[in-house]
Amino acid sequence: MFVIPAFAQAGGGAGGFDIAAFLPLILIFVVFYFLLIRPQQKKVKQHKEMVSALRRGDRVVTAGGIIGTVSRIVSDSEVVVEIAEGVKARVMRNTITDVMAKTGAADEGGAEKTRDEGGKGRGKGGRRSSGQG
Repeated sequence: MFVIPAFAQAGGGAGGFDIAAFLPLILIFVVFYFLLIRPQQKKVKQHKEMVSALRRGDRVVTAGGIIGTVSRIVSDSEVVVEIAEGVKARVMRNTITDVMAKTGAADEGGAEKTRDEGGKGRGKGGRRSSGQG
Protein backbone atom coordinates (compact mmCIF):
# COMPACT_ATOMS: atom_id res chain seq x y z
CA MET A 1 0.00 0.00 0.00
CA PHE A 2 1.41 3.33 1.05
CA VAL A 3 5.02 3.11 2.12
CA ILE A 4 6.55 6.22 3.61
CA PRO A 5 10.29 6.11 3.63
CA ALA A 6 11.88 7.29 6.92
CA PHE A 7 14.87 9.52 6.41
CA ALA A 8 17.36 10.01 9.19
CA GLN A 9 18.15 13.63 9.71
CA ALA A 10 21.77 14.50 9.42
CA GLY A 11 23.15 16.14 12.58
CA GLY A 12 25.21 19.29 12.69
CA GLY A 13 28.48 17.40 12.70
CA ALA A 14 27.29 13.83 12.41
CA GLY A 15 28.87 12.57 15.63
CA GLY A 16 30.90 15.69 16.44
CA PHE A 17 31.38 17.15 19.95
CA ASP A 18 29.02 19.98 20.87
CA ILE A 19 30.39 22.14 23.70
CA ALA A 20 27.15 24.09 24.00
CA ALA A 21 25.43 20.98 25.38
CA PHE A 22 27.92 20.81 28.29
CA LEU A 23 28.04 24.56 28.99
CA PRO A 24 25.25 24.52 31.66
CA LEU A 25 26.92 21.59 33.43
CA ILE A 26 30.27 23.38 33.46
CA LEU A 27 28.62 26.56 34.73
CA ILE A 28 26.92 24.68 37.59
CA PHE A 29 30.25 23.12 38.61
CA VAL A 30 31.97 26.53 38.65
CA VAL A 31 29.20 28.00 40.84
CA PHE A 32 29.38 25.05 43.25
CA TYR A 33 33.16 25.40 43.45
CA PHE A 34 33.10 29.07 44.41
CA LEU A 35 30.05 28.91 46.71
CA LEU A 36 30.55 25.55 48.45
CA ILE A 37 33.87 23.79 47.88
CA ARG A 38 36.34 26.69 48.17
CA PRO A 39 34.92 28.20 51.40
CA GLN A 40 34.87 24.74 53.01
CA GLN A 41 38.51 24.19 52.08
CA LYS A 42 39.41 27.57 53.63
CA LYS A 43 37.56 26.68 56.83
CA VAL A 44 39.31 23.29 57.08
CA LYS A 45 42.70 24.96 56.55
CA GLN A 46 42.03 27.56 59.28
CA HIS A 47 40.89 24.85 61.72
CA LYS A 48 44.00 22.80 60.99
CA GLU A 49 46.24 25.83 61.66
CA MET A 50 44.35 26.63 64.87
CA VAL A 51 44.66 23.07 66.18
CA SER A 52 48.35 22.84 65.30
CA ALA A 53 49.02 26.12 67.16
CA LEU A 54 47.53 24.88 70.46
CA ARG A 55 49.70 25.51 73.52
CA ARG A 56 49.59 24.67 77.17
CA GLY A 57 47.36 27.17 78.97
CA ASP A 58 45.06 27.93 76.01
CA ARG A 59 41.38 28.13 76.90
CA VAL A 60 39.47 25.97 74.39
CA VAL A 61 35.98 24.75 73.50
CA THR A 62 35.47 21.15 72.42
CA ALA A 63 32.91 19.88 69.90
CA GLY A 64 30.73 18.78 72.81
CA GLY A 65 30.65 22.33 74.17
CA ILE A 66 33.01 21.67 77.09
CA ILE A 67 35.19 24.64 77.99
CA GLY A 68 38.58 23.92 79.48
CA THR A 69 42.25 24.79 79.60
CA VAL A 70 44.92 22.81 77.77
CA SER A 71 47.13 21.34 80.44
CA ARG A 72 49.28 19.01 78.35
CA ILE A 73 49.92 18.13 74.71
CA VAL A 74 50.06 14.31 74.58
CA SER A 75 50.76 13.78 70.87
CA ASP A 76 49.99 15.18 67.46
CA SER A 77 46.41 13.97 67.81
CA GLU A 78 45.67 14.15 71.57
CA VAL A 79 45.49 16.89 74.20
CA VAL A 80 44.73 16.83 77.94
CA VAL A 81 42.17 19.50 78.84
CA GLU A 82 41.47 20.57 82.41
CA ILE A 83 37.70 21.02 82.65
CA ALA A 84 37.49 21.93 86.33
CA GLU A 85 40.01 22.11 89.13
CA GLY A 86 41.57 18.66 89.31
CA VAL A 87 39.36 17.23 86.53
CA LYS A 88 41.24 16.43 83.35
CA ALA A 89 40.00 14.88 80.13
CA ARG A 90 41.99 13.50 77.24
CA VAL A 91 40.50 14.71 73.94
CA MET A 92 41.38 14.47 70.28
CA ARG A 93 42.82 17.66 68.81
CA ASN A 94 40.30 17.64 65.96
CA THR A 95 37.41 17.90 68.43
CA ILE A 96 38.61 21.31 69.60
CA THR A 97 36.39 23.78 67.76
CA ASP A 98 37.53 27.14 69.14
CA VAL A 99 40.35 28.76 71.10
CA MET A 100 38.81 31.35 73.42
CA ALA A 101 42.03 32.75 74.90
CA LYS A 102 45.63 32.20 73.84
CA THR A 103 48.47 31.76 76.33
CA GLY A 104 50.29 34.87 75.12
CA ALA A 105 47.31 37.09 75.92
CA ALA A 106 47.52 36.68 79.71
CA ASP A 107 45.79 40.00 80.46
CA GLU A 108 42.82 39.23 78.22
CA GLY A 109 42.48 35.71 79.63
CA GLY A 110 42.62 36.96 83.21
CA ALA A 111 40.05 39.68 82.56
CA GLU A 112 37.80 37.18 80.83
CA LYS A 113 38.15 34.73 83.72
CA THR A 114 37.19 37.30 86.36
CA ARG A 115 34.29 38.48 84.24
CA ASP A 116 33.03 34.88 83.85
CA GLU A 117 33.40 34.08 87.55
CA GLY A 118 31.98 37.43 88.71
CA GLY A 119 28.42 36.16 88.89
CA LYS A 120 27.14 37.59 85.61
CA GLY A 121 27.14 41.25 86.57
CA ARG A 122 26.23 40.86 90.24
CA GLY A 123 29.19 42.60 91.80
CA LYS A 124 29.41 44.60 95.01
CA GLY A 125 27.85 47.64 93.38
CA GLY A 126 24.89 45.63 92.13
CA ARG A 127 24.09 44.27 95.55
CA ARG A 128 24.37 47.65 97.26
CA SER A 129 22.17 49.41 94.76
CA SER A 130 19.48 46.70 94.93
CA GLY A 131 19.60 46.72 98.76
CA GLN A 132 19.28 50.52 98.98
CA GLY A 133 16.46 50.92 96.46
